[in-house]
Amino acid sequence: MVEPLLSVEDLYLHYRTGRGVARAVDGVSFGIARNEALVVLGESGCGKSSLAKALLRVLPRNVEHFGGQVLLGGRDVMRLDNEAFRRDVQWTRVALVMQAAMNALNPVVRVGEQVAEPLRTHLGWSKQVATKRAREAFDLVGVSGDFLERYPFELSGGMRQRVVLAMALVTEPDLVIMDEPTSALDVLTQASIMNRLKRIKRELDTSFILITHDVATSSELADRVALMYAGQIVELADARSFFSDPAHPYSQMLMASVPRLHQRERPEHIPGEPPSLADPPAGCRFADRCPSRFDKCRQAPGMYEPNEGQQVRCWLHAAGGRS
Repeated sequence: MVEPLLSVEDLYLHYRTGRGVARAVDGVSFGIARNEALVVLGESGCGKSSLAKALLRVLPRNVEHFGGQVLLGGRDVMRLDNEAFRRDVQWTRVALVMQAAMNALNPVVRVGEQVAEPLRTHLGWSKQVATKRAREAFDLVGVSGDFLERYPFELSGGMRQRVVLAMALVTEPDLVIMDEPTSALDVLTQASIMNRLKRIKRELDTSFILITHDVATSSELADRVALMYAGQIVELADARSFFSDPAHPYSQMLMASVPRLHQRERPEHIPGEPPSLADPPAGCRFADRCPSRFDKCRQAPGMYEPNEGQQVRCWLHAAGGRS
């Protein structure tokens, strides 16, 4: 059996807040293979961005609990201290494309210097060699080398997003985590960036975790899909199965809410709202919004495997179902 690139077991990230402890990432487990794209879907506030922060250890000061097992190439990186993690993992093995590209770039530093910075900081490259590699990274994401000397405010939103992607790819990491990389961009720019990502995945053998709430855009890149709800993964399946035949009631309602070309029926809406992460229900966290709920949903379900390669957090798919 081929060892996965990344294996996550029981990952937790809880925050202290004025309303109590928010369970943003609450026992999340998944794996990702080399040259695979995993899309993490879910509504705003479900814990998707916190999952990215936990994997890259970009943590705020109000962390209440952070723990679990994260194996990267078979090595448990959770055991590394912060300095070793920064040196051996951040940017060199795992890189992040942050949400809102303008906020991720320094407005008073030329973009070429910012893309070259990970090479100089983490790998100790000279400025000349790092700049040459930055030019190659620009070419990879479809940006002319002439843009190396420009400032972020001189670039369009789509170009800034490509620059941030080049910054993540410049060290040739094994895994790139992208947090809403196409939000606030027009449809044509979104399509162009997704096509560029598919080419990079194919040519560089890079793995991706794409965090998004955009079902339509994510389907272009996904090999597998993890659907999050209230801090937990409720369905994990290959993309073809998820988009054509979702198993969890939340997955089914989410897909029914997505408008499609040539669709006669009107898109449906999901009634209610997600529970507070500071006070989640004791049982199934989706039960209050679920049309299929029954008595057993008062207890927290585990992850069940109704089909090979498909995991669902729902009592309907446990042995015996409703019985």
